[in-house]
Parts: sequence; structure tokens; C-alpha cells
Amino acid sequence: MSSLAATFSDSVVITKRNLIKVKRVPDLIVFATLSPIMFVLLFRYVFGGAIGGLPPGVSYAEFLLPGIFAQTIVLGSTTTGASIAEDLQKGLIDRFRSLPMARSAVLVGRTVADLGLNAISIVVMGLTGLVVGWRINSSVGEAVAGFFVLLLFAYAVSWLMALVGLLVRTPEVVNNASFMVIFPLTFVANTFVPLESFPSALRTFAEWNPVSAVVQAARDLFGNSSPLSPVPDAWSLQNPVLYTLIWVVLILAVFVPLSVRSYGRAAGR
Repeated sequence: MSSLAATFSDSVVITKRNLIKVKRVPDLIVFATLSPIMFVLLFRYVFGGAIGGLPPGVSYAEFLLPGIFAQTIVLGSTTTGASIAEDLQKGLIDRFRSLPMARSAVLVGRTVADLGLNAISIVVMGLTGLVVGWRINSSVGEAVAGFFVLLLFAYAVSWLMALVGLLVRTPEVVNNASFMVIFPLTFVANTFVPLESFPSALRTFAEWNPVSAVVQAARDLFGNSSPLSPVPDAWSLQNPVLYTLIWVVLILAVFVPLSVRSYGRAAGR
């Protein structure tokens, strides 16, 4: 069997192991679904009436849901780092390391399994969004592309979180360290309010923030952007899908090899 085929086979086995773990620990899936529902209801009904400056013809529900999608998948990607840190702490990675399997299989299996959890979260959020007034106003193909862009970005962030989990090795510290970075990225963006309300310095940061591009790409592909809205000044928001894909390629190109290398070192400690 070729090395590529062996890596694929090992990755499938690890992915199945992680998905079976979710089945046996239903708390994981329960909280993965309750959290997005809470965010949708909280922002739609508690903050929605106080937020103005929306594009003409766009309801807050349609403005909000793509932002909630992006925030939830990025937050969901922290599961990768915490799970890897937990496996290291329990010595499970050392057991995997003693088996004749590809070194990258553990990381690939972990990130793919977490991608599945993110997909479930998006489905739950989408159904909740439909209840509170969100609608997809584009074609089926564009809608599928919107979900694909969201999940692709989530998968890339999972690899970044994998490296954090390998370097920190304590689930609690992984969560704390991740939130210190992720919360500013998801809130200093166009996730919940229009960028026009930001101070100039924060607005410049938000315009080039990759989370803003993901949100804008989702809004455009779901048909949740108003044609009457002014054209964004930043190239990143004029071409949000392309800018998002550039970030996905950069993150994977940097953090996949770094994570695989760190896995070999961390497992040997």
C-alpha cells in the first residue's frame, strides 16, 4: 500500500474513533448544538432591536445569521486543540505513536471529526435562523457554496488550534488561550454590527480581518446582502470569497506541517 493510501486509511480510522467518542459522550453534541441556538436567540431578540445602520432592505436576522455562523465555527474549532491536549495528557497519543500508523493520521482524523461537529452546529443554527426570520435569497448552488466556504475556513482554523493543543497540552489553557485570540477576531468584525459604526482604526482592522471576509462571503452567497449597500472600500470585502480562500491556503500551508512536526515532538516527550 502506498504511503498516501496508508495515511488516508489511518486517518479514516482515527476519524471514526473520534466520532464514536461523540456518540458515547452525548454531552459533546448537546452543548455543540445548544450554544449556537443560544447565540442566535440572544443576538436576535436581546440586541437586535438596539442595532441600527443596517443595509437597506436587510432584516437584522438576515444580517445576523452569517455572522453567527462564522463565530460559531471558529469557536467550534477550539475543540480540536482541547481534544488533542486531553489525549496528550492521558497518554493516548503515546499509544497511537507506538502503532504502525502515519504520523499525520491522528491530526487529520481529529480535524475531520471536528469538521463534522461544526457541520452539525451549522445545521442547527440554520434551522433556528429560519424560525427567527432568516432566509436564503440566492440559488441552491450559491447557498451550498456559502456553507462550503464557512466549513473550509473552520477546517483551516482547526489546524491552527491543533498546533496550540500540541504546544500547550492542557485543555483548560488551550481554551483560555484560544478565546483570548478568537473573541477579538470575531467581535472586531462585521459579525454583529455594520463596520460603519466602528472607529477608524478598528474599522481598518475589521475590514482586513479574515472573519469579516468569511461573514461577507456568506452574506453574499446566501443573498443576505442588499444591492443598495455602498461598495466596501477594502479589497478584502470587495472580493470576500477570494480573500477567504487565500487565508485558508495560508493557514493550511503554515500550520499543517508545523502541527505534524510538533506532534512528533510532543508525543515523544
